[in-house]
Amino acid sequence: MDESDLDAAVAAGVIDAATRDRLLAFARDRRNTPDEENFRLITGFNDIFVSIACCLVFLAIFVLGFEIAPGAALAPVAAFTAATSWAMAEYFTRQRRMALPSILLLLVFVIACGGFGVSLSVKGPFESFSANLAMIFSVGGACAVVGAVAHWCRFHVPITIAAGTAAACCGVAIAIPTLLAAPVLFVPLVGVLGLLVFAEAMWFDMSDRNRATRRSDVAFWLHLLAAPMIVHPLLSPSGLLGKGNPTAFDGAITLAVFAVLTLTAVTIDRRALMVSALTYVIVALNTVFRSEIGAGGTFGLTALVIGVFLVLLSAAWGSVRSRIVSWLPRPVALRVPPAGPRGQR
Repeated sequence: MDESDLDAAVAAGVIDAATRDRLLAFARDRRNTPDEENFRLITGFNDIFVSIACCLVFLAIFVLGFEIAPGAALAPVAAFTAATSWAMAEYFTRQRRMALPSILLLLVFVIACGGFGVSLSVKGPFESFSANLAMIFSVGGACAVVGAVAHWCRFHVPITIAAGTAAACCGVAIAIPTLLAAPVLFVPLVGVLGLLVFAEAMWFDMSDRNRATRRSDVAFWLHLLAAPMIVHPLLSPSGLLGKGNPTAFDGAITLAVFAVLTLTAVTIDRRALMVSALTYVIVALNTVFRSEIGAGGTFGLTALVIGVFLVLLSAAWGSVRSRIVSWLPRPVALRVPPAGPRGQR
C-alpha cells in the first residue's frame, strides 16, 4: 500500500487521518532510512495518457473559443476552461487520485482563473496606462489566488498552495512597480517576496518535522518556488544573466551564493532548494572557467565539476547533514527534520 491507498481509506471512512499519519510514520521507521524528500509525480503510465488527453481538450477549447469569437473570447474561454478543469478534477483527482493529471488540472484551473480576472479588468476605469496595467495584474492575481484557495479546499493537491502563492507574488511584483512608475523596484521586490515564500515553506516544514503528512509535500513545492526568487535578485546586478560582460568575480559571487543555499538545503533537508538555483551556478562556473582557461571545452568541464559535486553530496547527504545538525543550537535543531536513520532519532 502507498499513500494514495491510505488517502482513499480515509476518504472512505475506513480509517481516520490520525491513523493514516501513524501508519506512514511507522512504515518509515521500519525502513530505518532518512527521509528522501519523496513526492508523487506519476503513479503509472496512465497518468501520462490522461494528461495528454486533458491537454488536447484544453487546446481545443482555446482554439475553438478564439475562432468563434476572436474579439471577446478571453472571458468565456477562461471561464469554460476553469469549469472543465474543475469537472475533470472531480474524477481524476478526487476519485482516481492520479498525480500528474491532478497537477496539470490544478495549474490550468489557476491560470484560467487569473485569465478570467484579466479579462474583467482590461477595460478598467483608469485612463493611465500604468494604472490600468497595475489593475490588470492585481485583479488577475487576486482571481488566481481565490481559485487556488477554492481548489485546495476541495481537492488538497499539494502544489496548490505554491500555485496560489506564485499568482499572488506575480500580481504584487508587477502591479506595485507599475503603479509607482518605478520598474527598478521589480527585482528587489521579487527578492523580498522570495524570502516570504521561503518563510511560508519553513512554516509548513516545521509543522511536520517527520515528513509524514501532506504539509511536507506543500513545503516541497514552496521551496521549489522560493529558490529562484531569492537567487535571481542577488545575481541580477552581475553580468551572468545576459546583461553586460560577466567576470570571474561575478562567477565567484554566484558560487558563494550557491554555497550558502547548499548549506541551507542540507540543514533543512530540502534538495529542491538547490535544484531551483542550479541553472545559475552552471552559468557562473562556466563563466569562471571561460575567463581563466578560454572558450574551448568550458561547458564540459563545468558539467563535470557540478556533476561530481552533486553525486558526492547525494552519497554523503545523510552523514553531512547529521554533522551540521549536531552543530546547531538545540532550539534550532528541534525545528528542522531529525538527522540520521529514523531508528536512531
